[in-house]
Amino acid sequence: MDAIVLSYTIDELVPYIDWTYFFHAWGIRPSQQHTGFAESLLRDARDILSGLTREVKTHGIIRLCRANAQGDDLIVEDTRIPLLRQQTHRDKGEHLYLCLSDFVQPLSSGKTDTVGLFATSVNMPVGTATDDPYHSLMIQTLSDRLAEATAEKMHLYVRRDLWGYAAQEHLCIDDLLKCRYQGIRPAIGYPCLPDQSIIFLIADLLPIERIGITLTENGAMQPHASICGLMLSHPAARYFAVGTVGEDQLSDYAKRRGMPIDKTRKFLRSNLT
Repeated sequence: MDAIVLSYTIDELVPYIDWTYFFHAWGIRPSQQHTGFAESLLRDARDILSGLTREVKTHGIIRLCRANAQGDDLIVEDTRIPLLRQQTHRDKGEHLYLCLSDFVQPLSSGKTDTVGLFATSVNMPVGTATDDPYHSLMIQTLSDRLAEATAEKMHLYVRRDLWGYAAQEHLCIDDLLKCRYQGIRPAIGYPCLPDQSIIFLIADLLPIERIGITLTENGAMQPHASICGLMLSHPAARYFAVGTVGEDQLSDYAKRRGMPIDKTRKFLRSNLT
């Protein structure tokens, strides 16, 4: 299907903001969220959002694509997206060795599956940025939260209406923020999708420029408060960390990715031993 662009107002998104991550950005632990400083931060944040309700809209774009898995790769439309498989023990010593491709119908099954590609972006008006470091940091952290809230609200629409694989879902906001729905939406840079260069493959399939996102030569998104990734519907789909990537897996991945190993190493630096 063709990509669909969605836009939301601040008022629509405020209920979907996960304030835990807002506090985390300010170095405030959950046990400190009811202190005077934390409550002052939250008041200031809500005041800023109230002043932006008529100025700012956030944007998301979603495309549902035919897809299959082949080994540790996804084949989305006609594009092969290489992925990495977890190599370490997780969950009390259980050997999981998960890969996101595990949650998509294998090509050998003869059945075509669906994978969603999505992006969201928030570009605050220039007038909201000042020389005040506190205000500038507040705008930055709120922009990041609004980009995530856009993804949350858009994902709800995708599950219940556009894709419709969870049409009967009725969850409260708290359950949504705790990911108690079916499916996942791993974004580029998540521990299960650590290679930033994958965004170039997604951008070939999803016209992210329609919501104002551009990419640097290293795959960083502009505006900064932007998210891009996959939506998977499998009931068993879960988040995980790829963890450490050994030299043998690095070599195999570079070959599947079609990149020189030195360039691949740069994108996976944080996962290498």
